[in-house]
Amino acid sequence: MTEPLLKNESLIKNEPLIKNEPLLRIDDLRVDITSRDRTVHALDGVSLELAPGEALGIVGESGCGKTMTALSVLGLLPPGGEVTGGRVLFDGQDLATAPAPVLQDVRGNTIGMVFQDPLTSLNPTMTIGAQVAEPLVLHRPDLSRKEAWARAEEMLRLVGMPQPAERMKAYPHQLSGGMRQRVAIAMALVCEPKLLIADEPTTALDVTTQHQILELIDGLRERLGMAMILVTHDLGVIANRVDRVAVMYAGKVAEQADVRALFARPRHRYTEALFASLPERAADSGTALHTIPGLPPNLAARPTGCRFAPRCTFATDECGASEPQLTDDEVRGGEHRFACFHPVPDNATEAEVVIPPTVPAPRAPGNVLLELDALAKDFPLKGGAFSRSRGTVSAVGGVSLEIRRGETFGMVGESGCGKTTLGRIVAGLEEPTAGHVRFDGHDPARMSRTERRAHRRRVQLMFQDSTAAMDPRMRVGEILREPLVIQGVGSRGDQEKLIGELLDAVGLPRGAVHRYPHEFSGGQRQRLGLARALTLSPDLVVADEPVSALDVSVQAQILNLMRELQRERGLTYLFISHDLAVVRHLADTVGVMYLGKLVESGPAAQVYAHPLHPYTRGLLDTVNLPDPQAADGVDRTPLEGETPSAAKPPSGCRFRTRCPMAQEVCATTEPLVSTPNGAGHQVACHFPLSAPRLASAV
Repeated sequence: MTEPLLKNESLIKNEPLIKNEPLLRIDDLRVDITSRDRTVHALDGVSLELAPGEALGIVGESGCGKTMTALSVLGLLPPGGEVTGGRVLFDGQDLATAPAPVLQDVRGNTIGMVFQDPLTSLNPTMTIGAQVAEPLVLHRPDLSRKEAWARAEEMLRLVGMPQPAERMKAYPHQLSGGMRQRVAIAMALVCEPKLLIADEPTTALDVTTQHQILELIDGLRERLGMAMILVTHDLGVIANRVDRVAVMYAGKVAEQADVRALFARPRHRYTEALFASLPERAADSGTALHTIPGLPPNLAARPTGCRFAPRCTFATDECGASEPQLTDDEVRGGEHRFACFHPVPDNATEAEVVIPPTVPAPRAPGNVLLELDALAKDFPLKGGAFSRSRGTVSAVGGVSLEIRRGETFGMVGESGCGKTTLGRIVAGLEEPTAGHVRFDGHDPARMSRTERRAHRRRVQLMFQDSTAAMDPRMRVGEILREPLVIQGVGSRGDQEKLIGELLDAVGLPRGAVHRYPHEFSGGQRQRLGLARALTLSPDLVVADEPVSALDVSVQAQILNLMRELQRERGLTYLFISHDLAVVRHLADTVGVMYLGKLVESGPAAQVYAHPLHPYTRGLLDTVNLPDPQAADGVDRTPLEGETPSAAKPPSGCRFRTRCPMAQEVCATTEPLVSTPNGAGHQVACHFPLSAPRLASAV
């Protein structure tokens, strides 16, 4: 990325207006959101500073005020939102009180923003080229439309968009999630802003796309000399991508520090609890994840005392009576600030940290419950005025595996590798093109209609998007009763009793039956999704990315709940995810898919410690570990390149186009499955790896 955006024009690093002054200073910012029946104090005295060229990460649970802080900088408050106090000084100008024309000149010009969901932030009726060129048309009147269009194309090339000239004519729905995110970044950077605000820019992206997007932002930030605010709940991203961190809770900043200092020794008890909830911090697979009890406070009424006190195991009467102020840590030279009466001591030992309980041993895996034999699924590729077939897309290309009763089988891989299609086939939502599915020794394809109806009670699907999976017009009681009515299970009284027991099992109040899905938080809706999957007492639950969009504390609650219910009910899980740390914690066995093929499978501990396939090794090396020092002195080789089209997969080994070890035989012959490490650990590779993985374990 050394070319200028326009020919004969060089990129000039942004310089602050006043030397040694912060580029952005937020002083005691207060934001209220007023609706018909209440006023929510979304931000209550937030103060932050950002130097030119510096990267600041903002972390915390959902609803803590991260995104609201970022949106307040640009005056993009939701309906009813109002700045009621404080200042937002950008280059010496207060944006909190600036008139609309000033804010319009700043947005997309000197401050760029990448929104969380690129699909909803892009205009579906405009081409990609028109949207990337739009900021130039608005803010660079000296450029002609032809020059703006040319510069937009150069910007797409700069963000790594393949075939940028062709993509300029495409619409957002025609691009993958990673490509849409590149478009959003191009729009934010095309005017070379001094500050980039990135709000959850990699949520729900697989590890390789996430790595590429973050590397892209880092490279462009360094080249343009931009400052950045990175809002995310992914602590691994924060640990590896920012200079300083601000931890927010209930509309206030709880702790600020250099990223290495914060991860080495957090001082606020809330920060400590967040770190303890990480799957990577679990001692082993037999230890429950630490969870933060309770819920964040209701911000419609300002809480008294420390806002984290009701959930803190170290709280005293002092914490409930008065609110701690954000003060400098004199022990660390004032560079580490926190608001806590009982901070984590510098000499804290493991005994002083709350250790999650050990989970009772799960039931030993039983006989084979699910068997897939050379399973394949092709989708027709249609186009043209008469939807004529133009070939097929090989979504699943001959997968064979076994899952035993009571086991958790984790399926990982990049987006588009066939994980979800495989899960839908197992759940009976798709018919395979070839191969067989055997469930408890029976092939559902050969069952009668009555037998298949009964079989569907035994396999249930837990969807990735719990909101979209529930009818917004139905109350929770109706949603949970629906499968019971369809299957004719019990009387109405029996159904209501069962629904109450299910809500108890997933940790929701029985009064939830009278509420609608939108009235619940993301974690609560995922609990409802799990309850819905368990309504018919299934043997197998296909969980498709059930925790991908949840913050770390809620994710820990859901994972602990799934393990507890598995132990109590003897459940079997096919757990589909792109989060390798979550799969490492939950799964007994791991399967790695690439472009429709199962390239490696085996015991989770063995696959993670000693991957045999270069693709598996690349995935593990791409993960952002929640430790800024984890990669120091460690040789990591993240995956590079784009996944080939499933409509025209490469000959021989499908991974060969991205494999650093590929040789001629890889292009001509598809590798057979072998077990170089002994029975149970299988790999499909001509040249399996022999050396154990040296990088820090996920």
